[in-house]
Amino acid sequence: MSVKKVVLAYSGGLDTSIIAKWLQETYQCEVVTFTADIGQGEEVEPARAKAAAMGIREIYIDDLREEFVRDFVFPMFRANTIYEGEYLLGTSIARPLIAKRLIEIANETGADAISHGATGKGNDQVRFELGAYALKPGVKVIAPWREWNLNSREALMAYAEQHNIPVDFQKAGKKSPYSMDANLLHISYEGGPLEDPWFEAEEDMWRWSVAPETAPDHPTYVDISYEKGDPVALNGERMSPASILATLNRLGGDNGIGRLDLVENRYVGMKSRGCYETPGGTILLRAHRGIESLTLDREVAHLKDELMPKYAELIYNGYWWSPERRMLQGMIDASQEYVNGVVRMKLYKGNAIVAGRQSDDSLFDARIATFDDDGGAYNQQDAEGFIKLNALRLRIAAGRGR
Repeated sequence: MSVKKVVLAYSGGLDTSIIAKWLQETYQCEVVTFTADIGQGEEVEPARAKAAAMGIREIYIDDLREEFVRDFVFPMFRANTIYEGEYLLGTSIARPLIAKRLIEIANETGADAISHGATGKGNDQVRFELGAYALKPGVKVIAPWREWNLNSREALMAYAEQHNIPVDFQKAGKKSPYSMDANLLHISYEGGPLEDPWFEAEEDMWRWSVAPETAPDHPTYVDISYEKGDPVALNGERMSPASILATLNRLGGDNGIGRLDLVENRYVGMKSRGCYETPGGTILLRAHRGIESLTLDREVAHLKDELMPKYAELIYNGYWWSPERRMLQGMIDASQEYVNGVVRMKLYKGNAIVAGRQSDDSLFDARIATFDDDGGAYNQQDAEGFIKLNALRLRIAAGRGR
């Protein structure tokens, strides 16, 4: 495969630094690096110096935090999205944004290929590449982990030393036993001792949250304001999407909220055990359902719940840019026109509890729902015919002994 210029998704760490040099050496091509700040909590600017030290001339470092939350996380949360009943898709939802920016940079720089550091065993290779092909059908994709023979940490370190790649060797030697991925929505942990599904994650593994049993003995309350299904303010103060999520991450983490230990089914076919911290996302999922409970029509709410698993599967498997995901998104967004109001959340020892909700667009009518005298707002005698009509097929079948 002939390649003149390739855009590499570059973190500045050991693996992608080696990939940058390997691409130069193997393909004799020019390398453009792209480093995204999506709220991973680590300084991204040092990646510039590392890339420059390898002779890379075009270096992109982009702050994508607001775009990530506004255009990817919030649309996903309008659907109350969880995968396999538990996973809030923190890694999955970041990949289409990175793929989008890789293609944009390829177009800007005239590159004919992109490259990433995802392994051949994981979901991320699928997500990056499906997104890239959807946005630029003729792009070439180079996935070094599917090509090279550097299949151990020792081989990678030897390659780095041989090619004078700027890596903090002392830090690399003290590497966490876990493979971690972080962004503003979550942090994930895989590998190492977690590969034994019976092994309980050690307390010092968790980075964003305290253990629920050591969380404060008094609850924290936060009011979340919604407009058209998206959170726009906390405790009455309007904030940007990224600021809202970052603040809820802190509040949730302080109260032991958002930990998850999951064995999931990867798209490539294997089961994988991972642990996740998603404090802000856990709060937002509960809060959004809270405001929808007031404002959504029953059948619309139930239809959304039926569609959600398919929508979640599309995101998990990497089909964010597919026509079917866009179609579902249009339906979901249309349902959110009247999802406006305020939800009061009670955060206490690992629990995110809806403590109150109010909306000018509420469909809750206290006059009808009351257990007290409703003044004739609801005629209880109407229920008799309703029940008999719905029981008709059951009565006919029972009469025939079925």
